[in-house]
Amino acid sequence: MTSGADDDEKLQVWCAGEDWCPVTTTATLVGKKWHPVVIDRLLAAGPCGFSELEERVDGISSKVLSDVLDDLEEKRLIDREIVSEKPVRTEYSLTEHGESLESVIDAMHEWGEQHLVEADEPSASLA
Repeated sequence: MTSGADDDEKLQVWCAGEDWCPVTTTATLVGKKWHPVVIDRLLAAGPCGFSELEERVDGISSKVLSDVLDDLEEKRLIDREIVSEKPVRTEYSLTEHGESLESVIDAMHEWGEQHLVEADEPSASLA
């Protein structure tokens, strides 16, 4: 295993193959459709409330955003904090693990800028 964070600080992720594969296990953490987008928006904006985050993630429903936030919190990539009780306001921020994904998110952005162009119509899209 390569050096980096202490083993106590590392996230435990099960790998299905015979050999440990960091690419596979990292993909299980951030490979779902909206996960890297939410991480990207939190990297850019800093801590956000639910409504602000929903506005920043174009095209996501409230239900899906709620599920994504729950999943990212469970995976210890974001923190959820109640900042006021009346009315209840929740703020989401990246954990140290989430912040450490910045270079991965930046690389995804750069690759997309270099290799992708917006489709003229939905049927022409690869996604």
